[in-house]
Amino acid sequence: MRIIFMGTPDFAVASLDALVQAGEQVVAVVTTPDKPAGRGQKMHESAVKQYAVAHQIPVLQPEKLRNPEFLADLKSYQANLQIVVAFRMLPEVVWDMPQHGTVNVHASLLPNYRGAAPINHAVMNGEKTSGVTTFLLQHEIDTGNVLLQKEVAIADTDNAGDLHDALMNAGATLLLETVNALRAGTLQPTPQDAIEGSDWKHAPKIFKEDCEIDWDRPGKDVYNQIRGLSPYPTAFTKLHDKVLKIYETVLVNEKPTIAAGEYETDEKTYLRFACTDSFLDLKLVQIEGKKRMTVGDFLRGYRFP
Repeated sequence: MRIIFMGTPDFAVASLDALVQAGEQVVAVVTTPDKPAGRGQKMHESAVKQYAVAHQIPVLQPEKLRNPEFLADLKSYQANLQIVVAFRMLPEVVWDMPQHGTVNVHASLLPNYRGAAPINHAVMNGEKTSGVTTFLLQHEIDTGNVLLQKEVAIADTDNAGDLHDALMNAGATLLLETVNALRAGTLQPTPQDAIEGSDWKHAPKIFKEDCEIDWDRPGKDVYNQIRGLSPYPTAFTKLHDKVLKIYETVLVNEKPTIAAGEYETDEKTYLRFACTDSFLDLKLVQIEGKKRMTVGDFLRGYRFP
């Protein structure tokens, strides 16, 4: 099949690479326009564009997906399948263009965790499993008919970064299976409302207020919030009016004798915050204006009032 691939970050590169390594005919890539980034505001290319250029795949970078010139360029490649991995919402005139439609790879077991941040929310909610889904795009976001799914286990110590990498690789494998099955005509798409389950959770975009820690909760809940936001966008608290980002903790099942949100430290080797029923022993942190470091290195350079 003639495939057009649409994506932006590293998560999408794994799927694109799987297609290329399998010998699939990727005739073009669609990704975001180059943007200025960093202190020097140099133009930054998306990870998908960098990969495509290195593999001599034509690249389209439309500002607007309804632009007539872009639509004409897209049509000229005569693709019979489009694949979307971590891109933006497509208008119908784009996703309905190829013969076999447009397949999306989503980092959850749909219809569970529809939305922009399924990886973070799965870990934040303490899920034991997640997974990847390939589905056909339609009007409502993340609601199209399911093609294939693959489950991925979440360990109690996994953070969002760990799950991201596991789902990235699982998604690439599942995508190849999906393309092969589409080519063979063996797939029977399943409407999401026909998938058994109840109380499906959502995965909306994460904002700054979702990252601030409320210590007046059970330790397990705060522990899950921290690992679900690590390494990005990162949970944080205030320490003497400075923002302290927290990347890694250990749950200590010991009933605090201090109020939730207060801390204990020897100012040398440990710093732990009280929750309602237990402590969280901080392991990897970043104080405002400094680099990320172990709590031991942080304490050696920090002056408590």
